[in-house]
Order: sequence, then structure tokens, then C-alpha cells
Amino acid sequence: MNFGRVAAAALAGWVVYLGLSPLVNNVLLADLYAQHARVFRPQGEMHLAFGLGGALLGFFVFAYAYAKGYEGGAGAIEGLRFGVVVGLLLATFSVAWNYVVLPVSGALAAAWIVDVIVEMAIYGAVVGLIYKPHGGRK
Repeated sequence: MNFGRVAAAALAGWVVYLGLSPLVNNVLLADLYAQHARVFRPQGEMHLAFGLGGALLGFFVFAYAYAKGYEGGAGAIEGLRFGVVVGLLLATFSVAWNYVVLPVSGALAAAWIVDVIVEMAIYGAVVGLIYKPHGGRK
């Protein structure tokens, strides 16, 4: 495993996340979030540093898992497939339970499901483009 490339892929994924996540959450889903404002912490009580740090750590885990399962295919396509699988995993384990325990609408839950699958696919493509095993792509 090429740990330098894992780290580079993780950091690149996180940088893309820093741009994409606010676009999704503050623009595309803004109306749905406004309808559910009572469910969320007020802006001043949000722990942004904790969330960003957790995401950074998550990208290192994501890139490491990609590298462990790397099968030698074209980087962006293999990464995209990997990201969809991770997105489905998150949607079924996490988003589904958020819908179960939080008083949110089915529309918001559906938006979260689509979002997590699409975002993870994008992050997978980024990681796949950057990660290269020792000796480069086959």
C-alpha cells in the first residue's frame, strides 16, 4: 500500500468536501433544513471544528479502505463504484436511523439518502484519481 498516496487522496477528498458539502447543505437543501429548524442546534451552538475534524479523519479511513480494496481498475471508475458502496452503507446504517429517531420528513430523509450516495460517489472518484499503488496503475 502506498501510504503517501492514501494521505494525498484523503486530503484531496476532504478539500472537495469543504466545497461540496456547504453547497449541498446551505444551498440545495436549505429549504428542507429551514422547514426542520427545530430539529437542529442553533448556528451558534454547532461544533464546526469537531465536524470538520471528524470528516478529515473519515477521509483518511475512506482512502485507506479504498486502497485496501483496490482491484487495479481505472481510478475514477473504481473510486466511483467504491463511493457508491460506501454511500449505500451510510444510507442504510446512518440515514435510515436518523429518520427513525429524528422528527424529520420523508422528503428530508430521501434527500439525505440521495445526497450521501452522490457525495460518496464523487469523493470516491476523487480518491480513485489520486490513489496509486506502488508502481502506479496497471
